[in-house]
Amino acid sequence: MTGVNAPGFPEARVRARARNGTAEVFPPVDEYGIQLFGADGDAAPADPGCLDDLDTARLVPPVFMPQRLEKLIELGREPVPDDVDLATTIGGFRAPLPVYVSAFGSTRIAAGDAGLAASRQAGRLGLPMVIGENLVPVGGYRRGGDTSPILARIRAYAEHCPPELGGVVVQQSTEDADSEVWNLVYSDPSVRDLVDSGRLAFELKLGQGAKPGLGGMTVVDAADARRLADRFDVRDVLTGDRWLRCATPGTFTEEIVRQQVRFMRNNFPRARVWVKFHPGRDVAHAATTAWRAGADAVTVDGAQGGTGWAPRAFLGQVGLPLGECLRRIGRPEGCLLASGRIWEGGRAVRALALGATAVGLGRAALLAVDTDGEQGLVRLVSALALEARLLISALGRYDAGALSVDDLWWPGAATAPPATVVTPAVPVGGGR
Repeated sequence: MTGVNAPGFPEARVRARARNGTAEVFPPVDEYGIQLFGADGDAAPADPGCLDDLDTARLVPPVFMPQRLEKLIELGREPVPDDVDLATTIGGFRAPLPVYVSAFGSTRIAAGDAGLAASRQAGRLGLPMVIGENLVPVGGYRRGGDTSPILARIRAYAEHCPPELGGVVVQQSTEDADSEVWNLVYSDPSVRDLVDSGRLAFELKLGQGAKPGLGGMTVVDAADARRLADRFDVRDVLTGDRWLRCATPGTFTEEIVRQQVRFMRNNFPRARVWVKFHPGRDVAHAATTAWRAGADAVTVDGAQGGTGWAPRAFLGQVGLPLGECLRRIGRPEGCLLASGRIWEGGRAVRALALGATAVGLGRAALLAVDTDGEQGLVRLVSALALEARLLISALGRYDAGALSVDDLWWPGAATAPPATVVTPAVPVGGGR
């Protein structure tokens, strides 16, 4: 481990999964036959101080399960959790699970060994991977060199990913357009295989959950501050030889988003188009605007998400929780991706039930690869997948896309209307 930590996040439980994998889905095996198990604090999916309404929802299996009967008839036997199909299409990319690896806002961590480890393991898993917008403005783009952080991550991913799965998504915000990130990547011969196989996407970034309404922020030393000052707002508000580099979030209206999406489709016709929104109060309108303009995927990063540097006031006080974002969007018109405090199967399945096509791993992925650079993310995802199959099967579903809001209940919600009273039939023969 490198000393990376995540206060307010269930770090210890994520690291345990990165070490032990699927065994962490269950109570300790040495307690079997000794301890009586039931709901307690250890069963809670997150730190109670950081719960949002998505965590408080309960998954509620029905008694009657017609979809299980359909599966039984199809298989000729009783279905089991392994029969749940988790394969899906995420923003135009085939994936074995409804999971992708989110962009890492913490540039210093993502540009180093942790970023490379995450790329290798995400590739092995065949999961789509998003690369954050800060890597090129801060780390540079040196074609053909091993010292270019973004190319190193793309190369590590491509070398380990099966040819029929996954894809790389490269972010760019309005201000980063001056660095021509998309142009550089799209025209780079070393990325040609991803382009030719349809596994490259560009994501227009309109914000993130860690600091809704603000642009990217990174901490740089005095030398980098001088180098970046002509393109970014660099502020001397930190202690020591540390400076705060601030990007602007960009200014958007409906028409600007539509034009941006059309620009991306016209200029990069062989790349998929993703759009990422912060958890704003008009997120439903924003998502619909992007889909109707032709976006292949819309990502919503719920409040309390993010891996990057953010003012303390934003982390717990600004933006809609992920569950509220998903409820406002309702039935999505296209591929909807959800990120923010995802690390285990329960929260992931609840997000899918609210309409998400897939969920993103950010902090959890970084912690996992920091725990074990060879297998940590693989084990974490294996545990999540096992939980997802157990939960979806318990709901009588055998396809992740079959989940619905009917599978959820919130404490304090209005009770269901009383069942219709059926009048008993009059017996044949005129009896009363």
